[in-house]
Amino acid sequence: MYSITADGLGRKFGERWAVRSLTVEIKSGEVFGLLGPNGAGKTTTMRMLACLLAPTEGRASVCGFDVAAQPDEVRRRLGILSEPAGLYENLSARRNLEYYAKLYDLDAALASRQVEKYLRKFGLWERRNDNAGTFSRGMMQKLSLARALLHEPPVLILDEPTSALDPEGAKLVRDSISDLQGEGRTVILCTHNLTEAQTLCDRVAIVKRTILRVGTPRELQRSLYGRQIEIRIANPLPEIGEHFAFDEALGRTMNDLALLVTPLPGVGDVAVSGDCLLVSMLDAEEVTPGVVRALVMHGADIGRVAEVEHTLERAYLDLVTRQDDLESQAQENLVPVAAVAAL
Repeated sequence: MYSITADGLGRKFGERWAVRSLTVEIKSGEVFGLLGPNGAGKTTTMRMLACLLAPTEGRASVCGFDVAAQPDEVRRRLGILSEPAGLYENLSARRNLEYYAKLYDLDAALASRQVEKYLRKFGLWERRNDNAGTFSRGMMQKLSLARALLHEPPVLILDEPTSALDPEGAKLVRDSISDLQGEGRTVILCTHNLTEAQTLCDRVAIVKRTILRVGTPRELQRSLYGRQIEIRIANPLPEIGEHFAFDEALGRTMNDLALLVTPLPGVGDVAVSGDCLLVSMLDAEEVTPGVVRALVMHGADIGRVAEVEHTLERAYLDLVTRQDDLESQAQENLVPVAAVAAL
């Protein structure tokens, strides 16, 4: 079951499209990351899903309710932490939450329990009677998150939730996000912290006015780079000029071993990095044993075999850079980006 769907969603400001042709389905209980550079349309997307901006084109729904036709039903099921916080700085932390509890139609007894629960959870109980305007930015962030959770919504949209928090506060928020997922809630997480996204998110979408790629962090890494196995050789011979040593009794140089591995079935590119072979392949489970056997048969001692894990940060930067290049080419040739991408 999907908590959030978007089909061809777009928003235009004047003549400029901030978001266009955005299509995605987000499962119930999923932590879904939105990643992209500043100006990529992440905040616009979140505001459309939260019924704060009307779409120019396309459709979207939250918990089965249309964001354009049924905004009140969407808001009842949604909690949002946005930038800026949007708190009343001349009211105390407690009064802020009590005010929003009324907007969420919580009765007085439940509201009181919820306010205390979340003020304690985020370490703000001792400051409950202090005006929010006296809080640090990190404390304001935690108060905003408490506000988003007051009515226990099934869907949360969190825009940079650990922004301005110290390490202890950031960990508290990350643990809270994990707890929310465990409770079956759906979370859309917008963050510039790519390590955080890789750790917390079930799937991520890399966005630049539309979705460039979506998948689990590992799927994104593999779709861009394939699979690569690093094989560390314990006894390589030093290279001698441009000549290779083929003495079976003495062993082989790294370049010899690379030449040996390259023609094996299922092997793609093979590169040498110090005392390691970096072997690209589509089916690592099927191909790796044969590669290792061939190396051992030809005198190599294997020190380590491991799959290379490319980071989400690298995948993100490469995708955004490629999109920038496509847009530059399109601008130069006065053709749509999609036409350049198809070339």
